Amino acid sequence: MNTSLDHLGVAYEHFRPAGPFASLPLPGNRSSLVWTETREAATHYVAMSAQQLAHEIEMVMGSSLGTVKIVEKVQSFPLRMQIARDMVAPRLALIGDAAHVVHPIAGQGLNLGLKDVAALAEVVIEAMRLGMDHGGEDVLARYQSWRRLDTSAMAMVTDMMNRLFSNDVAPVRALRDLGLGLVDRAGPLKEAMIRNASGLTSTGPRLLLGQPI
Repeated sequence: MNTSLDHLGVAYEHFRPAGPFASLPLPGNRSSLVWTETREAATHYVAMSAQQLAHEIEMVMGSSLGTVKIVEKVQSFPLRMQIARDMVAPRLALIGDAAHVVHPIAGQGLNLGLKDVAALAEVVIEAMRLGMDHGGEDVLARYQSWRRLDTSAMAMVTDMMNRLFSNDVAPVRALRDLGLGLVDRAGPLKEAMIRNASGLTSTGPRLLLGQPI
């Protein structure tokens, strides 16, 4: 979509009863929109004209990006959380959405994919340095072991976040807002959570830390 106001490279995410609604900045005044809805509502919105849909988007986003214009065909597909039972097979490794599908919250699906790529590159290059078969079962098993726990944990976290932030029950909303406020004021805790979600920890792949393999 195109917007009349510059997004300044900032992503916006709104949590609604059906799930997250996010605009992700692209070059120029363009943004990609991720809109989670119920199956019935999604069918209704997809059937709208571009002008009607743009008006609906403006109502949700308020004045954050001004007037909206739809410039690409709207696509709709079902969302579900899925994790591959096995991330590797003989001479095969799954990465990104082929290995796991999580809720579209805060770009964590992209972060998981980047961590997959960096981890796979690290185990493959180390195996080649040692003269090992870089596509061997033991090498790929190390990749799977490295990524399995983080992938499962992030899938559960994004699912819990989706349920928590999409909940409009007053007591839950009050506790949620209180918790967010406390985390926002706790600088070191907030920074640690961001670094962990981005893979920027001592146990993460070296490529994500800007270190050579």
